[in-house]
Amino acid sequence: MNASASRRPRRTPVLMAGAVAALLVGVSACGASDDDSSASASPSASDGASAGAFPAKVATKFGEVTVDKQPKRIVALGWGDAETVLALGGQPVGASDWLPFGGEGVGPWAKGMYDKAPELIGTMEPEFEKIASLQPDLILDTKSSGDQTRYDTLKKIAPTVGVPKDGDQYRISWEQQTTMIAAAMGVPEKGKELIAETEKKFEAAAKAHPEFKDATIVLGSRTSEGYGAYVGGTGRVDFVERLGFTNSPAVEAKADGGFSVSISKENLELLDADLTVMTPIGIPATDISNDPLYKAVPSVKAGNALIFEDQDIAQAFATDSVLSVSYALEKVVPLFAEKVKK
Repeated sequence: MNASASRRPRRTPVLMAGAVAALLVGVSACGASDDDSSASASPSASDGASAGAFPAKVATKFGEVTVDKQPKRIVALGWGDAETVLALGGQPVGASDWLPFGGEGVGPWAKGMYDKAPELIGTMEPEFEKIASLQPDLILDTKSSGDQTRYDTLKKIAPTVGVPKDGDQYRISWEQQTTMIAAAMGVPEKGKELIAETEKKFEAAAKAHPEFKDATIVLGSRTSEGYGAYVGGTGRVDFVERLGFTNSPAVEAKADGGFSVSISKENLELLDADLTVMTPIGIPATDISNDPLYKAVPSVKAGNALIFEDQDIAQAFATDSVLSVSYALEKVVPLFAEKVKK
């Protein structure tokens, strides 16, 4: 399955800035060159990286970035960037903890991969002086807001691989993230191997569960502000589409260019599908399971619904990195299979 060629353009992989807000509350650049005109013309623009090791060229929204030699001190700031570095054999000296996990700043799927815990850096507002003090020779910010000022500040500290073209507001797949970071680290073949291995896992899961094929699904959430559902182009929806599911046409009809749609309590029937999957964000799971209006949704009444009460599963499903999607496949697919009628 080479899914990346046929899927719709991504809006954002997960409920990022909004969910994070709910959950959380001058060195010269060396070895890098930016050419704004090169991003669209470069042969690497389509996949985010050119072939070969060093000098490595990575196409970004801000132009083509050249990394002249093997980076030794990597600061990984983007959502999932640090664990992608770990998957590729690197050891970030600094990293942002978006969800937050605490400790080393990564989920259980990356536990034990650090030789030494990184210095944790702020997420939406990284401490630039702290980053500079780490003396990085490469900064990664591939799954990020795409803010120009943020990028301009970072590139003054060290060569910075920012978001890809059209990658603002976290619109980057785990495949593209892996490809870009592998190129910047000088291990493009390792990146290809990781992607291929992960795609095979999706293929195997889809083959083992033909009942998923064309079954409709709603991937919903509830925060303190109310209910919502994710639309096509997001990491969660991409994940289930690889397994054969079809995102709810009723939800898709409400899409307005964002990564999710709000659902009022009066319209909770929009959560109805062959499978309804809910994630509590910043609230107890019981706020969903005990809601009489939620319990009245047909798929919920029929027992074809589940709530991600396990935080590790919810976070793996949300992180959408090359490591977390494999963990999510292992944990989530059996849960789906229990709820989808064959």
